[in-house]
Amino acid sequence: MDFGEMLQWIKQNSKKAYRQGWNGKNQFIYYVPQGSYKPCTKIAEQLVNEQGLVDYAPYIALKTVQGNVVPWTPSISDVLAEDWMVM
Repeated sequence: MDFGEMLQWIKQNSKKAYRQGWNGKNQFIYYVPQGSYKPCTKIAEQLVNEQGLVDYAPYIALKTVQGNVVPWTPSISDVLAEDWMVM
């Protein structure tokens, strides 16, 4: 499937996605909806809302082969690829 189809799928169905061409085993992306979290840094403590939490906008996260989760931004080749799979 292409990037647009994949994006709609992960947003609407809480699914994981990956590219067939990715080398990393067990690497995938997923949609994180808008939310808030307890501050864990001095800077974040300055950004809290009325409930004492830091608000964040929706984003796409990548689970790396090392097991970490990081925010992800697609490359041009990712956006134009048609080898996206969902699980």
